[in-house]
Amino acid sequence: MDKDIAISVENVTMSFILNKEKVDNLKEYAIKLITGKLEYNKFDALKDINFKVKKGEHLAIMGLNGAGKSTLLKTIVGVYKPTKGKIEKQGVIAPLLELGAGFDGNYSGRENIFLYGAILGYSREFIQSKYDEIALEGVKDAAFDEIVEFSELGDFIEVPVKNYSSGMKSRLGFSIATAVEPDVLILDEVLSVGDAGFRKKSLAKVQSLFDSGVTVLFVSHSIDQVMA
Repeated sequence: MDKDIAISVENVTMSFILNKEKVDNLKEYAIKLITGKLEYNKFDALKDINFKVKKGEHLAIMGLNGAGKSTLLKTIVGVYKPTKGKIEKQGVIAPLLELGAGFDGNYSGRENIFLYGAILGYSREFIQSKYDEIALEGVKDAAFDEIVEFSELGDFIEVPVKNYSSGMKSRLGFSIATAVEPDVLILDEVLSVGDAGFRKKSLAKVQSLFDSGVTVLFVSHSIDQVMA
């Protein structure tokens, strides 16, 4: 891939199998498959998609519900492996897709920072550098890292995530995802995070990444948001 290309998508097709009937267990599935009685439809969420994004470019992807926008982003990030075709990427990618997807409800916010960071592909050493748990002697409060500070969770960082509101989960997910300095930023309609104050701060954070020259893939239903 050329060194000036950040993302290359070549002849990508993403197909899903839709069973016509419910199969309750593996044994039943195997029997129906062997006897040729398993009926299903193949659905192409993406079909023969081709494009390249140069480093520093901003590409907005728009379409109706079910058009395959989110599937395309998940395929680029690596959540899905394309049925056909090839995807190549260069640089560090920060995917802001389903914020908080992958959190374990029984773990605290602190523990989920490491878990979610690993899902996003960050090393433990990187996350640890962002999360300094050491309290300085003589200082009343422990040193909170920039992730916790940005999320505004405070002492709730020690609370199991299952007790978080959806807004709190999104704020923590956004804070983790944007802790890295990415070469490529992938956004899937996540710019309405939290309350009005946090939404303004998150937009400012994303804008600062834009201004730093990152490559951007952005999915939205709002033409006004895309233009802004």
